[in-house]
Amino acid sequence: MKLKSLICGVLLMAAYPALAQTDEEKGYAIQAEANRRDNGYIDSMHDAVMTLKNAQGEVSTREFVVKTLEVADDGDKEMGIFHSPADVKGTAVLTFSHGTKPDDQWIYLPSLKRVKRVATVNKSGPFVGSEFAFEDISSWELDKYRYRYLRDEEIDGNDCFVVENYPVYEYSGYTKQIEWLDKKMYQPRKIEFYDRKGALLKTLTFSDYNQYLDRYWRAGKLQMDNVQNGKSTELLRKNYRFKNNFSDRDFTENALKNVR
Repeated sequence: MKLKSLICGVLLMAAYPALAQTDEEKGYAIQAEANRRDNGYIDSMHDAVMTLKNAQGEVSTREFVVKTLEVADDGDKEMGIFHSPADVKGTAVLTFSHGTKPDDQWIYLPSLKRVKRVATVNKSGPFVGSEFAFEDISSWELDKYRYRYLRDEEIDGNDCFVVENYPVYEYSGYTKQIEWLDKKMYQPRKIEFYDRKGALLKTLTFSDYNQYLDRYWRAGKLQMDNVQNGKSTELLRKNYRFKNNFSDRDFTENALKNVR
């Protein structure tokens, strides 16, 4: 029995290198599982309040609603419609997220009464004056990045995988992101964004998670801190509603012009 156990052990050790994942394969597998767990919600809608704070501590707020439509074999469609303050009321942003090709984005400006397409190279710019860039507000898609597993680490009492995400998108404002992904929910707890020079630019933290439809986790609070300019943006999300019977007709340029 001892000899048989020894032989089996040697055979397993010999086979192990062929079975072992590289850090890149493990990183991809972790993110693929996160993607799998979030599929199938069909559509959603929620209310949001964005609070902007500058380096001097001055505060301004934006209130808006977000509608999302899940798209099979492609990225989600999302529309954000602003209700306040007066200078952004009626502004609406439409995003068609994609995997390996650039996202499509349009913004409706009520002062001009026209829809303007957001240029591919401008998506690293600030979204309505916040510390979120246009590329930050598009849905996360698995094929948008290459991945590398770094380590396991606990953050705020939560066990996480730590994975590096490298944007495939050539005009991304980031060289990489480092993400702490909760092992139980497979949702982010923290993301660090590194600029085109490789320096830490922003840190995004996620908290106040709630589960919907007994499956889908959504963070109630997102905090984006820009470590280079001292500004920050807090995003609060509430009143999630799923299965709203949205269709592609609700996410068109014409629909963008007629938002209320």
